[in-house]
Amino acid sequence: MSEKAKTSSSDNLHSVETKQVQPKAVHGQDSSVLQNLRHADDALLAELGYKSEFRREFSLLETICFSFSIMGVIASVTSTFSFPLVSGGHVGMIWGWLIPSLFVMTVAASVAELASSMPTSAGLYYFSAKMAPERHSALASWITGWANITGQITLVCSIDFTCAQMITTAIAVNTDGRVVLDAGATFGILLAILFCHGVVCSAATFIIARINIFYVIVNVGTSIAAIAALLAGAGDTRVSTKDAFTLFENNSGWNNNGWAFLLSFTAPMWTLTGYDSAAHISEETSGAARAAPIAILVGVAGTASLGWLILIAASFATTSVDNLLTTTLPLQMGQLFLDTLGKRGMLAIWSFIIVVQFVTGAAQGVDASRVVYAFARDNALPGSRYWKKINGYTQTPVNAVWLVMVVAGICGLLGFSEAALSSLAGSAVIGLYLSYVTPVFLRITSGRSKLVPGPFSLGRWAIPIGTIACSWVSFICILLLFPGFQDPTAQTMNYAVVIVMFVFCFAGGWWIIGARKWFTGPVKTVESSSELSSQLAEKQETDS
Repeated sequence: MSEKAKTSSSDNLHSVETKQVQPKAVHGQDSSVLQNLRHADDALLAELGYKSEFRREFSLLETICFSFSIMGVIASVTSTFSFPLVSGGHVGMIWGWLIPSLFVMTVAASVAELASSMPTSAGLYYFSAKMAPERHSALASWITGWANITGQITLVCSIDFTCAQMITTAIAVNTDGRVVLDAGATFGILLAILFCHGVVCSAATFIIARINIFYVIVNVGTSIAAIAALLAGAGDTRVSTKDAFTLFENNSGWNNNGWAFLLSFTAPMWTLTGYDSAAHISEETSGAARAAPIAILVGVAGTASLGWLILIAASFATTSVDNLLTTTLPLQMGQLFLDTLGKRGMLAIWSFIIVVQFVTGAAQGVDASRVVYAFARDNALPGSRYWKKINGYTQTPVNAVWLVMVVAGICGLLGFSEAALSSLAGSAVIGLYLSYVTPVFLRITSGRSKLVPGPFSLGRWAIPIGTIACSWVSFICILLLFPGFQDPTAQTMNYAVVIVMFVFCFAGGWWIIGARKWFTGPVKTVESSSELSSQLAEKQETDS
């Protein structure tokens, strides 16, 4: 098929997709409309080169809920509260969150445009392959895929390890400090959480889609409750508005206050990750070309806004940054709730935060497993034939799910070193954002004339927004490689560079030794128009 014919065909498919999405793409709509919508999705996927193997059970609302849930705002703010405390105090909390959030929106908008054009579970590495010059297509796809998988799996580990820390914090508070679990016990709790997530993530798509409504209710409800509790509980002890927004305290060890403040950006960057999940479940979504970009933008904007409100409340309630930093509890936010609400109040709100972190880890597990499945489908992983299998009963990539959980458990061994654990979080952010920005960079350079716009397009704003996004990610990835202290020791060193370089040396070495000879980028599972028609007819019969 000629390039012109391909473009025309793709344009027609996008046209069909746009028209079909206009009716209400939610459960309960006319079944024939929903069925036609799903067939249009399958046709577009086939045009991208893939046979549809999932059931399209995610509606627009559920896709938005999934994208929002994966960032778990209240739990993520709780997990990363130490960064703004150390790097700026009140200023770090408020402005250290707001500034990065605005820049992240440019990255999210650029990724959303690509997801709208090419809604496939392959996501970012597929985008890179299509936007890169043909001779570098496979390499661009290889680099993006490995960066994304590195970020996805390390993020599963860091989320679930923090969930384990939340549980140990609750135990310490409930026993008035008599029971303080060590790193070994925390690791055991991590393994139990990963096992539970493996079971949840192996479920059928329709189950995963429905429980995301519950995820979002718990997430938003707990966030609002935390804001109200912090403001009400602080009462007359709240700091002044001026101090809450402008009091700067440098506890980082860096002499330069400006640099110390920049390190507070770690918190929102760790929180505002995983929104590419909407692209990774697009093969399980009805009206994916429209639903995926909406979910990405709403998820990021909603999380950024709610997170800022939580930190404003936390800033008003924080009467002593030093007291929070010297707490014996694993997480400083736990001490803030304890000081503000007392033991019973703290444990009440903390139990819901644990639930939020648990479901955030479950959502991230689904996301990571879909990335592993897609990359294995293109034969890019060792043992790909096992990881790309779809379970006949659940119609989900169960093998890929358990691979993610096992590797995340191995990464959890880093939890025996506090420095290594915090470095794992930095590695997750660097891996994910490198995978986000690579296709965006290619889109505004070699891919300017290659993109076939989907229902969501940045139009003439794509290049300036993409340029800002690429510049921001370049800056933040360098920033995240620096240690939190000016003269680091073995205990305070940032080992993110070691983790990231290990993966890139492995992937780069494999590419040079052999992968460049056989990896050609995304592998088509639908080749001809007759095969496409046959596949759609087979899918229609199955749906009926």
